[in-house]
Amino acid sequence: MAYDVKVDHSLVYELISSFMIYTTHKWVNNLDVGLEWIAEVDTRLTPEERHQFVEAAKYPFTDYDVLYVWALERKGAIDIPQFLNDIAESSVESLYDRTKTYIPTVNSETIARIQSNYIPLLKCWHRLYMSTIEHQFLPLLEEDAAEKHTLLQKMDTDALIEYASGGLVLEPLKPISLVVLTPSIHFRPINTYVFYENVLFIQYPLDIPELDEDEPPMVLKRLTRALAEPQRLRLLRYVADEPKSMQDMLKDLGEPKDQLMHDLMRLRVAGLLRIHLLAQDTEKFSIRPDGAAELQMFLESYIRL
Repeated sequence: MAYDVKVDHSLVYELISSFMIYTTHKWVNNLDVGLEWIAEVDTRLTPEERHQFVEAAKYPFTDYDVLYVWALERKGAIDIPQFLNDIAESSVESLYDRTKTYIPTVNSETIARIQSNYIPLLKCWHRLYMSTIEHQFLPLLEEDAAEKHTLLQKMDTDALIEYASGGLVLEPLKPISLVVLTPSIHFRPINTYVFYENVLFIQYPLDIPELDEDEPPMVLKRLTRALAEPQRLRLLRYVADEPKSMQDMLKDLGEPKDQLMHDLMRLRVAGLLRIHLLAQDTEKFSIRPDGAAELQMFLESYIRL
């Protein structure tokens, strides 16, 4: 497929992602950070601050697409305070120019609203939360991005995307000239992606090193949890022959949509499914053979066979 791949990393992405998770509770039941993390962060905020974040949850979710564009268009490897100050001090016209090539439908009124509503809250979020974990997360992001940069010189781009994301596959139905890959710690273990104009932005999960060797590794727990239910094994068998859409599954399997989505998420985060991306909200699913091989590898490694 004719597109370039760029590997990017920044704490700015973690700032936006963690803020989004805390504010909206999006996907929180499927994330490693979980509800306990949200409860712990709650204790750091005053009642007035918590009220401001609650109000922010009412803003359009598509606002985050704009915030990620500003992160993509940041000026070099700047830190979070520099990034936020740059956005706060930029004119609406300048921010509009940065954004419109990614989101042609955006307008100046939306840009002005996002700038005025989010930047004070993101500064608060950095002070109360991100500044306390930057020193821990930055080396992990740097190390992983360096690895992916090296692999980019050795691997086919499609193979690198699938390897980094644990199963994302781009189908040649939507014009894409650039794929940006960035590691994400807060979003682990899921992938998130946004289709912009000719650009696909993918955040792939990066696990934190586990220090207790006696504990089963998280990746093994995800695999065994995903396979613990018989209907998920049947689902894997169903998608083994060819990619299937959600509509195919609803028609052929007779399962409720909510249950199917839950089972698919469990299999996705375990790396057992390939997700064929056709557009922002159009996916098909097939089995990921490497996932089954990883189950044996991690199991044998943990029990020391």
